[in-house]
This record gives sequence, C-alpha cells and structure tokens, in this order.
Amino acid sequence: MERGTQEDAAARFDPLRPRLIRVAYRMLGSVADAEDMVQEAFIRWMGTDRGAVREPEAFLRRTVTRLCLDQLKSARVQRETYVGPWLPEPLVEEGDEEEDVALPLMLALERLSPLERAAFLLHDVFGLGFEEVAATVGRDAAACRQLAARARSHVRDARPRYRLEKQRGMEIASAFFVASRSGDMTALGAMLAADVSFHSDGGGKRPAAIRPAIGFGQVMQVHKALAVLFGKYGSTLLRTCIINGLPGFVTREADGEVQTTALDIEDGKVTAIYIMRNPDKLRHLH
Repeated sequence: MERGTQEDAAARFDPLRPRLIRVAYRMLGSVADAEDMVQEAFIRWMGTDRGAVREPEAFLRRTVTRLCLDQLKSARVQRETYVGPWLPEPLVEEGDEEEDVALPLMLALERLSPLERAAFLLHDVFGLGFEEVAATVGRDAAACRQLAARARSHVRDARPRYRLEKQRGMEIASAFFVASRSGDMTALGAMLAADVSFHSDGGGKRPAAIRPAIGFGQVMQVHKALAVLFGKYGSTLLRTCIINGLPGFVTREADGEVQTTALDIEDGKVTAIYIMRNPDKLRHLH
C-alpha cells in the first residue's frame, strides 16, 4: 500500500477515534480494553477497501461494536472469578463535557446480555435508528427494538431523575472528603441517605471490602474504621472532579497509589459511594 494512501486512511480515522472510544468504553467499562478495540478497528480499516465504504463512521462503529461483543463474552468469564465488587474503570471528565452514561447506569448495563447492552447504547444513548442498530449487531430491526425495550426496563431505576448542578456536586464532594478524612462522623452522617451503599473495588490487588456495605449503619461503621487509618497514615486530595458522571475526588493514599471516590447524590444526600482502588484500573490516571 502506498504511503500516501495509508496517511489518507489514518487522517480519515483519527477524528473519529474519540467517538469510537466512547462507544467501546460504554460497552466494556474499561479504558484499556476500549483503546485496544479501537486500535484493532484501525488495523482492519487500513486493510479495508475504503473506496467501497460510503459512511466511514458507521462502518467503524459497527466494527468496534462487534469487536466489543466478542470481548464481552470473554470478559464475563473473567468477572466470575473477580475478587470483590467489580466497578468500571473511572473516567474523569475534562473540561465542560458531560457524561451521558453515569456510573450507576454502567453497573446496570453489566446485568444485560451483550446484545441488549449494544442495542440500548446504540439507540438510547447514541441515537442511532434501529435499522443501523440491526446492521451493527446482526439482528433484524424488530429484534433490536425488543432488545432495547428489555434493556430499558432493566436500567430504568439507574437513570438519574434529575441532573445535579455541577458546582453543588463539587461542594458535597469536597465536604465529604474533609469529613471522611478528619473523622468528623457527625458531618459525614449528615450527608448520607438512610439507604446509602458503599462499594470498593480492589480487584485483589489492594485492600478493599469484599462485599458492599448497605445502609446507613454499615456505611458509618466502615468510615469510622477508615477514619482511624486516615488519621494514622494520611490521605492527600489531588483534585475534585466528575468521575463517570458523578461528583467525586482523586486522592493519593498512604501506599503511594491513587484512588478515586465517586458519589451518587439524590436530593442533596449521598446514596452510593464508589471507590476504585484496583491499580490496574487506575493506570490511565497517572
């Protein structure tokens, strides 16, 4: 293949790469895997008869989605042996972009079949028509409508009822950091909903709770124990930010590793706390 032709192919692909990574990440919940799928799509694009491709973006989106469907099959086997709760890799928003799939919705998507997940994301999130969805997943349009409808019924409760104002979210995240690290349990307790839950993903690589803590009492117990450790060993705030669509913060802990904390907030109260400690899922933040 001539160099000029290769450069032209890369020039057509590169502007689409961020959008393709968004599709792959929402399918897989892994930044590294999403980048791998998009790179594989790029390799296939370079070997394709591009003159026969009328819509490069649609062609590449189909390619990435199909690669992700194959990847999900093996990922499900790996998840069965995962140590402790599994959370998607934390995606930190840059600038003013808004996350279209927040962390609770990503967790709900994990309970769907790969085809349901693809149909829901492509139609409900990315706005594709069912004919395009059908061409992507290899089913007819009527079947894709059913897949998306089933997915919608499963994830309905995970979609936010209203969007929290960003500045207010940052204020709550900052106050949560101060209260949890200083051991001010009164201030911390005032922020928590009665049915709050606590989820930490260490992946067997760093200490983390093997099961989620559910309810105000359990979550307060966890934070009382953590406050002792924070008081003894310290915890440094690196930044407050939006993580997977939720207010939160990035810290450096006593072992020198970074950690992310994302807070699901409803009616001014924290309803869920998601902590990522698995170093394999934090590499992209370094």
